[in-house]
Amino acid sequence: MGAASLDIGPLRRHRDFRLLFVGQELSTFGSEVTYVALPFQTYQLTNSTLAVGLLSLAEFVPLIVMAFVGGALSDAFDRRRLIQLAELGSGLAIAVLMVNSLLPHPSVAVLFVVAPVLAALYGILRPSLDALVPRLVTREELPAAAALEGFRGTLGSIAGPAVAGVIIAGAGLPVAYALDVATFGASLVALWFMRAVPPPPDAPPVSLSSIAEGLRYARSRQELLGTYGVDIIAMFFGMPMALFPAIAKGFGGAEVLGLLYAAPAVGSLLATVTSGWVAHVHRHGLAIIVAAGTWGAAIIGFGLAPNLALALVGLVIAGGADMVSGIFRMTIWNQTIPDRLRGRLAGIEQVSYTSGPLLGNLEAGVVASLASVRASVVSGGVLCVVGVALAAIALPVFRRYDARTTRTDSPPVGAL
Repeated sequence: MGAASLDIGPLRRHRDFRLLFVGQELSTFGSEVTYVALPFQTYQLTNSTLAVGLLSLAEFVPLIVMAFVGGALSDAFDRRRLIQLAELGSGLAIAVLMVNSLLPHPSVAVLFVVAPVLAALYGILRPSLDALVPRLVTREELPAAAALEGFRGTLGSIAGPAVAGVIIAGAGLPVAYALDVATFGASLVALWFMRAVPPPPDAPPVSLSSIAEGLRYARSRQELLGTYGVDIIAMFFGMPMALFPAIAKGFGGAEVLGLLYAAPAVGSLLATVTSGWVAHVHRHGLAIIVAAGTWGAAIIGFGLAPNLALALVGLVIAGGADMVSGIFRMTIWNQTIPDRLRGRLAGIEQVSYTSGPLLGNLEAGVVASLASVRASVVSGGVLCVVGVALAAIALPVFRRYDARTTRTDSPPVGAL
């Protein structure tokens, strides 16, 4: 395996990881279609960037609450079963969006009701998904598995938004939502063929004390706090996606909207297919800091771009930097967290990498409504770079983290 190529060994060697990979690829593709359709429909019905930002605010509280609950559930129950239940509920919620979009006058209120429901279900799904992967591969394969998971996500994140723009412009929103429902069904079939993944034998029951145990563990380790904090800073200040519908309107319409959403995923894909080098990097904390700073700089370039082509280049660079950060964050998490705590820590991780974008979209929408779209994007990128630099100074243990010398608390994990 070349140093610059994607290591697909875990897919070849582990049947259940392969089934999970395929099923989640289909599910991600459909979810990305809805990820474009939902804010597009909100902007279409309200003509307000603030409304799009408020949609993210509506998702914030249920996502945060259910991430902690979902993390505790994933340590106490079969993680595969929890993913199945969450995806079934999500498919039904998307069906409601489809029916609403077929009405002569679709209701904005329905969008603001269904979006929090989807966020809550995602709060159940994602901790179980993240905690499941280390149970399906060996510890030595975790960096490669992290890159493959990133590759899986970026494939859907490229194809989904690109297809969404075409579908919305051509066939309409109902077809876009129907496609997402179908992909959830396909993912459920793949999950059905996987073997059960029972909780660790020493897993505690779901309780407030078990959630608190996970929080105490995270707080005790500065390298974990660094992975959470840097990502929140980068996403809160440098997340311009709530502005994409308004930006696309200036560049050409719905077809351009799909390109804007897909461009960061193109950068992520380029980062993952050339990710063989990540196994040779041991200063994971410093790598995350550099990648997050690069994200902010690229967002500044995106905001200043005078035309669509340069704007897309800025988003591609940002997406690549975000994926590099994600690979090293996931590697730190999976290599150092005990299996009995993985679900609860995955819930905390989910709070870090989803609250930033949700609040960041709100921040971007508010600033754009008070100033301008360009001012919102550029100022966010600048604050991202400054914030990441300050976090690096404030967290020396995280900055100096070295996988070769730092003690890990997780025993070797064998494949099922």
